[in-house]
Amino acid sequence: MFDFLQNLTLAQPWWLIGLPLLTPLLFLRNKAGSPSSITYSSLSILVSLGQKPRRAPGAFTFTLMVLALACAIIALARPQQQHSFSNRKASGIDIVLAIDISYSMEIIDFQLNNRRVQRIVAAKATAESFINQRPSDRIGIVAFSGRPYVTSPITLEHDWLIEQLRQLQPGLVREQGTAIGSAIAASATRLHDREAKSKVVVLVTDGSNNSGRLSPVEAAEHAAKLGVKVYAVAIGTEDGRLRNGMQSHPQKEFDTETLEKIAKITGGEYYRVRDTEKLRETFDSIDQLEKTEIKQHRIVTTKEYFPWFLGASFLLATAALTIQALKPQPAP
Repeated sequence: MFDFLQNLTLAQPWWLIGLPLLTPLLFLRNKAGSPSSITYSSLSILVSLGQKPRRAPGAFTFTLMVLALACAIIALARPQQQHSFSNRKASGIDIVLAIDISYSMEIIDFQLNNRRVQRIVAAKATAESFINQRPSDRIGIVAFSGRPYVTSPITLEHDWLIEQLRQLQPGLVREQGTAIGSAIAASATRLHDREAKSKVVVLVTDGSNNSGRLSPVEAAEHAAKLGVKVYAVAIGTEDGRLRNGMQSHPQKEFDTETLEKIAKITGGEYYRVRDTEKLRETFDSIDQLEKTEIKQHRIVTTKEYFPWFLGASFLLATAALTIQALKPQPAP
């Protein structure tokens, strides 16, 4: 019932102004009109022979006529139920978010909503906004530390995709380290057989490659041959360090030269990010670089209900006139 009312609309709602105008008619109920100046002959006396004349002229017929007018006004307002369907079409851009979930991503050197948070928290929040901005793109997720882990296949089901993104945490992959080369290779492989006009990997990492059998440059060359662009995002501050003793002294982890080379080989871009605002700007920049025009077809089906009210108005008016003819008002 709620869904029915939610989709119910009026094509010409201004006709409903007529409903309050029926209120004054209620005060005329059972009131005799002024007598006519000319008296016409009538056969009404034949109808009332043997019956006691009614003392309340037009009592029932008046109600029926008011209801008939109300139904007619509602019919003019054209009540209808609409259902819209969108022909959802992919943009032709396929994206894989390759997100570093090594233990160094637990370093708390970012801010989100005026509180200090881990790098992984800021990265996931920004990636989620990026996904929401691109509803027509097929997007997948590859998480990695010592090896890559395909968190989500490339899909248009973004609600499910975001749920998988929110579950990413350091330690999800048992092997420790940062296998950037393997992550790029795994992401490019996921994009290889797809017929998208643009294939993109957004690589988010806070370290240098120290695991995996494939170097980042070799992986980038492999991705370039497959027509895959890599946007490399280095996240974190140089002074950030873990609090659990695994990294008691700050040290430079970022391999800027390698990340720049990856972006150059694949035709992508390199970004250096030290705070949440810059991270948002980076994803916005990637969002603008990878834009395409989407044409969506919206189909609206309409079911009209005015014939029901028009029919009810006709039946009520007919009933009122019939009763009036069979039981006319008594002559004055």
